[in-house]
Amino acid sequence: MAALDRGEPAPIRAACEAQGPLGVLARLFILGDAVAEEDAAAALAPMKLEQAISAGYVTRSEEGIAGEWDIRPLDAGTGTRWMISDPDGSLRLREPRRDHVLGVGAASLSLLRATPARRAGTVLDVGTGCGIQAIHAATYGERIVATDVSERALLVTRAALALNGLEADVRHGSWFEPVAGEQFDQIVANPPFVVGGTDVELVYRDSGLELDGASEVMVRDSIDHLRPGGIAVMLASWVHLDGEDRRARVASWLPGHGIDAWIVQRDVADPDLYVSTWLRDADADLRDPRGQERQQRWLSYLRKRDVTGVGFGFVFLRRTDAPSDILCEDLMQGFDDPLGDEALRYLDRVEWLRDHDVLDARFALNPTVALEKVLVPGEEGWAPAVTRVHRGDGPRWQHEIDELGTMVLAGVRPDGLPLGEVVELAALASGEDPDEVLPQAVVLAEGLVRHGLLVPADLAEGGGPA
Repeated sequence: MAALDRGEPAPIRAACEAQGPLGVLARLFILGDAVAEEDAAAALAPMKLEQAISAGYVTRSEEGIAGEWDIRPLDAGTGTRWMISDPDGSLRLREPRRDHVLGVGAASLSLLRATPARRAGTVLDVGTGCGIQAIHAATYGERIVATDVSERALLVTRAALALNGLEADVRHGSWFEPVAGEQFDQIVANPPFVVGGTDVELVYRDSGLELDGASEVMVRDSIDHLRPGGIAVMLASWVHLDGEDRRARVASWLPGHGIDAWIVQRDVADPDLYVSTWLRDADADLRDPRGQERQQRWLSYLRKRDVTGVGFGFVFLRRTDAPSDILCEDLMQGFDDPLGDEALRYLDRVEWLRDHDVLDARFALNPTVALEKVLVPGEEGWAPAVTRVHRGDGPRWQHEIDELGTMVLAGVRPDGLPLGEVVELAALASGEDPDEVLPQAVVLAEGLVRHGLLVPADLAEGGGPA
């Protein structure tokens, strides 16, 4: 598996030698090796070799029998599923087709972990590719619709669904055209969000829309296809333009009413790194003049459009009947907990904030919260520099607070005083004017509630999300 991640076939081939039929299958469908006919026939049994050839799984040549597809198991936490895709370019020297069907990569797995898996009546997977999100949706959705602009991707998705004994309504078309007029309880999407021009070299990567137009279309148009209370989760990218706030750019894709949005930036790449990464993903050799020409053309386009960086992350949406609440923030820190459950809890906390005055509410601290005080050398020994509260689970947020904030958080209890009274007592004890402190306390409390450090008593007592 480590060699697989590194894209090194030789150690994988060596590990397969003593594995009998299993090793032959791995060589056929992961490495794409040609093997002797008798070995292939034994490994494929009870399927007949001629059946496998006529079905297009393998081909016969002078070198022997070779696999045409990448077929491998995947356990994403709900049991083994079998996934099909075009051969992995990191393991086989093969020019990718324009309609190349990408396998399950890091982006697909990150979206899977970021997708809320609560029970849902209807689920839409836009741009299904190899079908991984639709197959995962079968674990929580009652009816699945999967779409893609690529007929080849839909062929692969149908095959993968059949191989796993699952059913979905698979439809051909671009963006939301195949589901015009329909609404869903949940939408999941891994669209062709790569930032570039209008050329489409690889269908899974390039949308033909300029800059971050693909992400804008997905974010904007998904809202019309959500039922009230419905949730959308998608991978997206956005450009950082010279002199423009990228948060305002992304927020402008959403309406002023009817949506709660949590937009999380997980990484930012400078144009040079961004372009070279995606070219290598398409097996371009940047030492070759042709590869360098493609790289120069792409970089020149981004420079002319004043692109200083490209952000990447997740967009979580919930349809409401209230004024929109849109938060764009960085989430660069490392964490292990799946983001899907946290996204649901975040949206629930936003709904709670809309319906409550934090000063009238009672709170408890998330039990994972820790207080950190940083001291630095001063003229007379250690001098306080900053005080923070850290959340120890989920995305592990941290907030800076002052001494008064520390006193307030020490005084909150689910069976105690409302927050406003706790703030007033802390202010009087510190010699500060409560009227001046209360507005600052509201801002701090709302931020801590959004990030799950401060838990409303009614949510905690009712078993609701922290």
